[in-house]
Amino acid sequence: MDSSPNREAENKGSLIMKKNWPLWEVFVRSKNGLEHRHFGSLHAADEEMALENARDVYTRRSEGVSIWVVASKHITASNPENNGELFEPAQDKVYRHPTFYTLPDEVKHM
Repeated sequence: MDSSPNREAENKGSLIMKKNWPLWEVFVRSKNGLEHRHFGSLHAADEEMALENARDVYTRRSEGVSIWVVASKHITASNPENNGELFEPAQDKVYRHPTFYTLPDEVKHM
């Protein structure tokens, strides 16, 4: 094993570089016709490495038919504190609510 100062510096540089790799979110579709589900996160240098690492980490036993990787920096999430204003229906737009439509008896499961 080479323990020269150059080798140690190279290893240390490699660790620092890996710590600075961007975070990627992994979504896997387990079967055709189903939706992609979030399976986890990983660090990778680029999208190709993220896709390969996601395959190796999250689909080791042929669980998936499709993988998406998305850089975490491109995901915007809602703030749970603002759920009321974000998810409550707009009361001034009654046309969005089907409360005044009459459905025929033949229409089921609506």
